[in-house]
Amino acid sequence: MARTKEFDPDAALGAALELFWERGYEATSMADLVDRLGVARASIYATFGGKRDLYLRALERYDELTSPGILQELSESGPALPAVRAFVERYAAESMGEERRRGCFMANTAVELAPHDDEAARRVRENWLTLETALTSALLRARAQGELASDADPYALARFLVVLLQGMRVTGKASEEPSRLRAATEQALRLLD
Repeated sequence: MARTKEFDPDAALGAALELFWERGYEATSMADLVDRLGVARASIYATFGGKRDLYLRALERYDELTSPGILQELSESGPALPAVRAFVERYAAESMGEERRRGCFMANTAVELAPHDDEAARRVRENWLTLETALTSALLRARAQGELASDADPYALARFLVVLLQGMRVTGKASEEPSRLRAATEQALRLLD
C-alpha cells in the first residue's frame, strides 16, 4: 500500500522557488533544500526528482505566477501605449527597489543556467517569447489606435523592450547606480512617443 505524503508538495515547491530565487541554482545545496522545505531528502527525490528537476519545476511555477499578470496588464482594453509605458516604468522601479538584489528568477536563470542547460534555456526563451508577444500585441493596438507612429515597428520595439527589461533586472542586481536604469528607461520611453 502506498504511503501518503507527509508534506504539502505545493508548499514545498513554493519554498524551493523562494530559496532558488534568493541563492541561485549552484549556491543551493540539497541540504539547504531539506532545511528550507522541512522535508526529508528521500521525499524530495521521490516527489520532485533531483535538484535540477526541482529547480525546473520552480522555474515553471514562477512562470505560472508571473506570466498571466503580464498578459493581463498589457491586454487591458482602452489606450494601449500608456499600459506599455507603465509596464516599462514598473520594471525599472522594481529593478531599483528593495527587492532588486533578488532580480527576476527568469533572468537569473538565463545568466546562470541557460548557457549550459538546454532545458533551462528553452524555458527562458519561451517566457521571453510570451513577454515579447504581449508587448507586440499591445504595440500593434497602440499603432492601430493612433497612439504610436504609423511607421513604428511594433515587433522590433517589443523585441527591444524585452532585451531592455531583462537587462534592467540584471543591472539592478549588480549596480548601486539607479541613474543608469533611469536614463535607460527615459530613452526607451522616448522611443514610444
